[in-house]
Amino acid sequence: MMAKEKIAIESPVIATLELIGGRWKGVILFQLTFGTRRFGEIAVRIPSISRKVLTEQLKELEKDGLIVREKFKEIPQRVEYSLSDLGKSLSPVFDEMADWGRKHLPFKK
Repeated sequence: MMAKEKIAIESPVIATLELIGGRWKGVILFQLTFGTRRFGEIAVRIPSISRKVLTEQLKELEKDGLIVREKFKEIPQRVEYSLSDLGKSLSPVFDEMADWGRKHLPFKK
């Protein structure tokens, strides 16, 4: 049994955080809940992430089946990212996080 399989059996919360945790994955996934985005559009919406880290995180999210990368045969080449069905299933999680944040954290309105 692999380590991730063992974690998933022992704690679904930890297994979920393994997929979406870290500084950027949740932010990227949240940005994609608003629709399909090109790399540059994601980068503009998350200005504090470096392009190198954004590239790495997108690759990991794609590998984990949370996003879909679509490459178009155009010049210049166009690549778009969107949530997979698995990624879309996280929408209620983000909704709950937003509700919690509104209730418990100060934020700009």
